[in-house]
Amino acid sequence: MLRISEIYPAVMGESRHSGWPCVIVRLVGCHRRCVYCDTAYAFHGGERMTVDAVLARVDEIGHRMLLVTGGEPLLQAEVVDLMRAALARDLAVVIETSGTVGAPVALDEVPDGVCRVVDVKAPASGIAADQIDWDGIARLTPDDELKLVLSDEADYEWARALITGGVEAGARRRRLPDGVPVTMSPGWGALEPRDLAEWILRDRLPVRFQVQLHKVVWPGAERGV
Repeated sequence: MLRISEIYPAVMGESRHSGWPCVIVRLVGCHRRCVYCDTAYAFHGGERMTVDAVLARVDEIGHRMLLVTGGEPLLQAEVVDLMRAALARDLAVVIETSGTVGAPVALDEVPDGVCRVVDVKAPASGIAADQIDWDGIARLTPDDELKLVLSDEADYEWARALITGGVEAGARRRRLPDGVPVTMSPGWGALEPRDLAEWILRDRLPVRFQVQLHKVVWPGAERGV
């Protein structure tokens, strides 16, 4: 059984899939507490549902892209069965994960064919760099994606160093894997989008700039977007 916070139709708000209609399945639970988290309601509660019941609801909504998110969806081992069953239905499947250590399902255990969107935690998130699953991130492929949510200029400078030369973390120098698309987005209400866009242009970084589209379309909405 899976613990589900909500299932609803939406427009993909982030990643290379931004703008596509989808069904969001939000799982309950998270072992991190990012400073800027906007889904704290998914930390607790929810409804227990079988994989078949979840997919019946997805089928009823009808969109052909499925976004599995949280909370931290890799905390629930049965999420692997959900993704496999969704792929068998010829759904396009995306999972959003913090990419941090401590979840029972490793990044490597996400089924082939699922796009892994990994949120690499910058310092202002409040998550220490040694809690990032650097080894799992190193094994991502060009079919996956890395996302950096930045709250201030110090975050940007950390992210720039990570991309261009690496940062010290976990007693080793870490950098992002070659060939995996990287997006940068301003923390909502924390960093001006224009500032981030101009820094990226100034430094000629090979990244995709994005804003959280769902927050532009549905400003002020806290759930169901």
